[in-house]
Amino acid sequence: MGGGTGTDGGTGDGTGTNTDDGVYVGSAGKDAALDRGWLLGHFREPGDPRHSDAVEVKWGIHPRGERRARWVQGEVRTAVLVLISGRFRMEFPGRHVLLEEQGDYVVWRRGVDHSWEAEEDSVVLTVRWPSVPGYAVPPEMPEAPRTP
Repeated sequence: MGGGTGTDGGTGDGTGTNTDDGVYVGSAGKDAALDRGWLLGHFREPGDPRHSDAVEVKWGIHPRGERRARWVQGEVRTAVLVLISGRFRMEFPGRHVLLEEQGDYVVWRRGVDHSWEAEEDSVVLTVRWPSVPGYAVPPEMPEAPRTP
């Protein structure tokens, strides 16, 4: 099933296919571009196979030098971030974690403040649980503070 299309085919235009049998076929790279990287979570319409209150999945494509607009504070979810390609730094209070090799990952629990920076062009897969509304970063926020 290469390319995410399967035998019944994705559309190839980034919109995927959603059938009555509860199966959605898409391309993470193309679908991610439509919703700031988020593929699955509470923000999808009920009835869409990608709707979930239990978990969120993001395919993040980040150019070198991109930083999160501000730190996440008061996090109520647990998360895992896996490096697919590039070099990606996760920042936590008092420390940072550098992901350098494909498959490197970091897990953080609820209550752990965090931010990030792409040190090279990077692709990361993030899974957070549970899926709860209210965590979108406003687009016009100042740059996040750096950790030593």
